[in-house]
Amino acid sequence: MAVILITGGARSGKSKRAETRTRGFPGQPVYVATAEALDAEMEARIAQHRARRGTDWLEREVPLDLVSALVASDGGGARLVDCLTLWLSNLMHAERDWEHEVSELAAALPRLKSPVVFVTNEVGLGVVPDNALARRYRDAAGTMNQMIAAAADEVEFVVAGLPMKLK
Repeated sequence: MAVILITGGARSGKSKRAETRTRGFPGQPVYVATAEALDAEMEARIAQHRARRGTDWLEREVPLDLVSALVASDGGGARLVDCLTLWLSNLMHAERDWEHEVSELAAALPRLKSPVVFVTNEVGLGVVPDNALARRYRDAAGTMNQMIAAAADEVEFVVAGLPMKLK
């Protein structure tokens, strides 16, 4: 079993890299989507990702209950979770205890049999946000990324489509 975390900025090529890594494992890959198509722009993004991946993936839409979805899909092909930062946003919007949920995820990873590839955004490299909610989200994302990186076997940072191995 392998846990791989792929991070980087927006449009850096992380999802494409994660798809390649996930396909490198045996079995039918499982795409675990945390995004919800709440507007036309997000519908277009989701369609673009689906077209790039092709039809050989099993798909699971999981905006909140990520640990349950990983446990339920364990024992088959590798899972690609795209993405953790959207999952975090969903948790915060639903007023769930994101720290507890992330701790539960990190604790569950060593018990899983099938590989998991996570995509996350590195949101702390830019300017300090001008409002409290955005700063709270940025800080939460940094904490979440550190927790999952600590539990991961491998961590990659993607810039301009090029991966850099961090762990």
